[in-house]
Formats: sequence, structure tokens, C-alpha cells
Amino acid sequence: MLAVEGLNVRIASENGAFDVVSDMALSVAAGETVCIVGESGCGKSMTALALLRLLPEAASVAAGKIEIDGKDFLAMGQHQVEDYRGEKIAMIFQEPLTALNPVLTIGEQIAEGVRQHRKVGKKQAWARAVEVLKLVQMPDPARRATQYPHELSGGMRQRAMIALALACEPRIIVADEPTTALDVTIQAQILGLIKDLQTRLGTAQVLITHDLGVVAEVADRVIVMYAGRKVEEASVTELFDNPIHPYTRGLMGAIPRGQSAERLTDIPGTVPPIWNLPKGCAFAPRCPGASARCLEERPPFEEKSPGHFAACWEHDNV
Repeated sequence: MLAVEGLNVRIASENGAFDVVSDMALSVAAGETVCIVGESGCGKSMTALALLRLLPEAASVAAGKIEIDGKDFLAMGQHQVEDYRGEKIAMIFQEPLTALNPVLTIGEQIAEGVRQHRKVGKKQAWARAVEVLKLVQMPDPARRATQYPHELSGGMRQRAMIALALACEPRIIVADEPTTALDVTIQAQILGLIKDLQTRLGTAQVLITHDLGVVAEVADRVIVMYAGRKVEEASVTELFDNPIHPYTRGLMGAIPRGQSAERLTDIPGTVPPIWNLPKGCAFAPRCPGASARCLEERPPFEEKSPGHFAACWEHDNV
């Protein structure tokens, strides 16, 4: 359904042009959820924006392939791309208050996409807007459709954003941190809602998050990114049972575990700037088990056990 190979995203800055995403590859099938995790600055959101060809002006796809249902999305003209967005692939943005248009009502924003992709009249498009707001469990959907984004609570705005993405029943949803600004109760409701709709509609989902608790709850497969590259990929069960990369283990060590008195661990240092990456493994300066080889040579991303991939010299020495 969605297949990405060798994706490189390059951005121009005052320090020169640099690849903020390198050699990215992923695939997601109908009804499947693939989660991409990592710290801020690791390339998750740039990957998400590239998948919909919504990169900022300073960024561009320098190499790679994005295929939707076997068709080359990167080779399409702008008109065809706009036809695909909403109908084939749609995005739930991180902050709906800034992503939604402040001068149009929620219903108008949803109906506009419906008119474009389904070629129906205003009355039918409005009815579909109310219908999809009801689908995402928006309270009093007919009234909420007439309101503006600033008149809704955070949870309602997120529901409106999901409704906007799902209005034309796209085959692929890309969700960039869809629950970051919400409290725990609303977060659980939104995640349950997305999963329920995904099950009913057979939608494929790419979920961008830094929260491994969310990953454990919804993912089928997980990709861990660091400094613009994949460092580990496995099924959610395999990743949690047998994390290979020290960065993945560090992320897991920072997860609170109920009533456990076990002290949380942290990862020292910060993600290096993309224009000043270390010579070898990008994680080596922060890795407690780094060897001289780690500092000099970048490890290849390869299969370490069936279905479990990682880029780490340490694992080869165990």
C-alpha cells in the first residue's frame, strides 16, 4: 500500500545543505500500524511531511522512492498530488490549533475536501462533514460543525483534525504526534478512536511519536530513528522483548513502570546537529558501550535476527 525506499530529505541552511533524513525505508500494509519513534530532531516529522510532499520550502527530497498502491508519488504532477492527498493519503498534524484554518468553521473545512475529492454539491458535502464528526465521536456534531477551531477544546480540535483526515476515507493515514498536547484520558480516547476507525476502514497508519507507551499500545511494527537514520526496526513484541540498539534500550529505560521503585535512566548528551555528525556511529558519543570502531565506522543497518534489523557494532561483538 505504502512503500518507501532510500528516502533522503535535504535541507538548505546557513550551515550549508544537509540530509536530515537518510536512506529511509518503510512499508505499511492495509490495517497495519507502523510507529516511528525517537527524540526531537531525529527526522521523524520530516519523514512524515515527505510522505505527503508537504516539506517546507527549504527542504526537498534529494533521493529515493515513495510509492502509493504501486504508483510513484514523487513523479506525479502537483495536480495529481492534490488529488491523492485526502483520498489516498492524509495526515493528522501534531497541533490542530495551528493546522486548522482559523477563519473557516470546522464543517466548512471538512466539506471543502469532500467537494474536491467526491465531486458532490455543498449540501451533500456538509452532510458528510457532520457524519464524519459523529464518526469520531464529536459531541453534538451538527453544532460543532458550525463552530470555529478556537471555540473547541483541545480534545475536540483533535477529533476535528481526525475527521478532516478521514472524511474521504483515505487508504493511508500519517499521524504526527496526534496526542502530544492532550491529557492522558483524552489521549487514550483518541488512540482508541483511531484504532477503531482503522479496524473498520482497513486504513494503513504511520504513527510518529516519542512515547514508547503509545507504541506498545498501538504498533504492529516499530522503527527507531536517530540523527536522521533508522537504527532499529522490528515487530513491537520483538523490540520490547529484545531491544538491540543502545539508543532503543536507553529510550526504554526512561519509561516509568507503574509502582516500581526502579530508578529511571537517562541518555546523556543530546542529538548532534545534522551538520556536525560524528565520523562513525552518530550515537557513539552518548553510548556507554561505544568502542574505537564505533567512533570511526558507521555500522550498516542489517538483519541481526529474523525480522529484526539494527545498525550497531556492539551487537556484533556480543
